[in-house]
Amino acid sequence: MSDVSVLLDGATLTTEQLIAIRNGVASVSISDAASERVRRSRNAVESILSSGDVVYGINTGFGALSTITIDESKLAKLQTNLIRSHACGVGENMASEDVLMMMTIRANSLAVGHSGIRLSVIQTIVDLVNSRCAPVVPRIGSLGASGDLAPLSHLTLGLMGENQFFIEIDGIWELKDADYVFELIESDPVELQAKEGLSLINGTSQMCAYMVGVLHTLSHLIVAADSALSCSLEAIKGSHRAFDVRIHRARPHSGQQISAARVRSLVNDSQINASHEDCDRVQDSYSFRCGPQVHGPVIELILNTKKMIEIEINSATDNPLIFVADDGEFEVISGGNFHGQIIALAADSLAVTCHELASISERRINQVLSPHWSGQNAFLANEEGLESGLMILQYVSAALLAELHLLANPTTTSNVPVSMEKEDHVSMGATATNRLSICCDHLSKVLANELICACEALHRIEENAGSGVMSIQNIMADLVAPLTCDRSMTNDTEIVAAMLLAGGLSQL
Repeated sequence: MSDVSVLLDGATLTTEQLIAIRNGVASVSISDAASERVRRSRNAVESILSSGDVVYGINTGFGALSTITIDESKLAKLQTNLIRSHACGVGENMASEDVLMMMTIRANSLAVGHSGIRLSVIQTIVDLVNSRCAPVVPRIGSLGASGDLAPLSHLTLGLMGENQFFIEIDGIWELKDADYVFELIESDPVELQAKEGLSLINGTSQMCAYMVGVLHTLSHLIVAADSALSCSLEAIKGSHRAFDVRIHRARPHSGQQISAARVRSLVNDSQINASHEDCDRVQDSYSFRCGPQVHGPVIELILNTKKMIEIEINSATDNPLIFVADDGEFEVISGGNFHGQIIALAADSLAVTCHELASISERRINQVLSPHWSGQNAFLANEEGLESGLMILQYVSAALLAELHLLANPTTTSNVPVSMEKEDHVSMGATATNRLSICCDHLSKVLANELICACEALHRIEENAGSGVMSIQNIMADLVAPLTCDRSMTNDTEIVAAMLLAGGLSQL
């Protein structure tokens, strides 16, 4: 584990810190101020129990059963039953790295100090994260309101010692029993007390973890999209005029300006551009000329979503919440901070952006492979007719685009009332955010195909492309051999896509 430490204070956790925790290059600790807030909140719960007052979530049933009062002697059993009954997720397991982010987000949300949980429970989560121990969590089960109940219940089963764990050992995730894990962290499983089970599962931590990972990936893919645009622009000997700074100052959307500036920097000092200054082509097609106007809104949506998610991961999202005044007086208030609508709507919008980036990329692939635009052999075949060249890379991109079209359908319109109509509107935020990871994977392959086609075309042009494009060509040359004859391109696409997802072009 790195010496880099992330301090959980319920206020300053960032997406970058969560990615560092996911990647095992940062450890986690709880701030002193947060610890004190947690203690004060727990004292309020103890005060309620000693007074005999009836308060939802502390000594009552849950959801549609909230009117049923539970005897104090059964409160621990109430919390244990809650977790066991709600841990019924299905489907493939969440990636262990995502579970570690989910655990960190949950701990930070509890550190806000409105949840009434013991500090020792949060510390157990922290110890597990620092030891790279992730409970087994089936992915499917959250409705994105009332919290990510099923996934977080499986997480909590782990805290209780009733679940298996994946542990990272020398870079490999190995399945271990809970006894092994708690011996490793030198701690005992958690025995839940009043309010604690509800505090652990009533929140947006799963969908937040997915969204953090997707935003990290999309921040790389939008750079890759601008890079692919720049390479294709040079490959068809397109005009640089549409990227003139004056055009984008005349419509000063920040994302559009960022995209245009990135393209200008990549095609700077282009010999290809200089070689056709006097050509008779007046305008390029929209997929080139309007690149910044299409890519730019995606940049802005990514940045705005990042601001939103950093508010969310530093929020108290369970219910009810406990508010303790400076004089020790407190109030317990029921609300709906567990509802993930804001995340779900952003995820639906980002799914559309993945489709749009892939759609405009596929159109550029078409032009790079067309003699009308590139001036080269059809499909960049070495012997037209005898060979098909890169023809089918466009077909595959179109097939990916069809899947992205289906995936762009909103999940927020899939409301299903539950819990005897007590929980009658849900967000489906966990479904929406998980869907985005699939969208990113598809998008990476379309962009990879565009880069393969563009760089192959550039390889056949005598003049040098812009300095940034040439740097991309050098990276691509290490991954994809020149097309000397027809061959399967599957591995080439997969290798380049993996490079893009890892941010291989983000440092240019």
